[in-house]
Amino acid sequence: MEMPHYVKEIRFYVFVFLAIVFLAGSDTLANDSVQYANLGDFQLDNGSVIRDCRLGYLTVGNLNVEKSNIILVPTWLAGTSKELVDLGFIGPGKLFDSSKYFIIALDSFGNGVSSSPSNSQHQSGKDFPHFSVRDMVRAQHLLLTEKMNIHHVYAVAGISMGSMQAFEWLVSYPAFMDLCIPILGSPWTTSYEMLFWSAQLCILENIAECKGSREAMKALTPLHVMQVWTRDYRTEHTSPSGFSAFLAGEQEKFVLYDATNWVSQVRAIMNHDILKKFGGSRVKAAEAVRAKCLVISAEQDQIQSIKEARTFACLIHADILKLKGACGHFTFFCDHENLKKMVHSFLSRNVSAAPKAAKKTDK
Repeated sequence: MEMPHYVKEIRFYVFVFLAIVFLAGSDTLANDSVQYANLGDFQLDNGSVIRDCRLGYLTVGNLNVEKSNIILVPTWLAGTSKELVDLGFIGPGKLFDSSKYFIIALDSFGNGVSSSPSNSQHQSGKDFPHFSVRDMVRAQHLLLTEKMNIHHVYAVAGISMGSMQAFEWLVSYPAFMDLCIPILGSPWTTSYEMLFWSAQLCILENIAECKGSREAMKALTPLHVMQVWTRDYRTEHTSPSGFSAFLAGEQEKFVLYDATNWVSQVRAIMNHDILKKFGGSRVKAAEAVRAKCLVISAEQDQIQSIKEARTFACLIHADILKLKGACGHFTFFCDHENLKKMVHSFLSRNVSAAPKAAKKTDK
């Protein structure tokens, strides 16, 4: 006999109710929609102003009563906070474990979510002011202290350009965190790296001017892909006969990015140097550091300077760990499980600073 219509309706609403209860009680993706904070007219270190500045961020996990389980995760080049979740870097049991910590993923200027050349209503495209990695961090600090009432966090951690921001946090706001974990990044940019980024700027600025963003990003693809992976990895994983299909596939990914946004972040990377406020002194910069650090690098990284990161790590008496393999800068993808073990071990063994178990609170 067919089920009465009203019974079907009751079962449907019970199902919806249970689904809502489940999501409300789950820290997996309960807070994973991007939120925005309006910072007004934000003055940059160079004197320029981002008008109607806004910062995107995403939270995953449960904030404990003491607010002692917060981990900040700034985004990498062209990356977004949502991408960190979607790619499996943030979540229960993930690299940034939301079952233990309250993760705040911070969208950096120029990524198309926070204020960027592509989304500014007043300063679009080339009119968008040049910003620095320090500007990114100052805006993030403003978001946390004035908009979220957060004045101390357990850790700051980031990958690649996110690692640069972690290094900047370390010296700009040394008492703000207990731990710092820069992953595959450098405290300053070397001249060798500037050559690579300068080549990117030349490609993007010249081609975008004539043919637009899509063609510019298409032209950038071979250079960027060649550098982020090692020679051995590419030779082993792409046959000459399959190269055309491989390159076409990579270009289809890259054309999704906006060239003016990419340029704005590359400029920030090129000018990155945590020593500027210390008159170029590595010793003075190291003396400013208060947090305990874990510096992670990859042996065959061709994007970030391994030597510079480890040099500063030694000065601040940080733990130093290496990721191995032929994946180069993208070792954080290839050796993800090993990376996760390194980070989890570092967070858990610092028992004196470790936060208490998270309890659900209204956020």
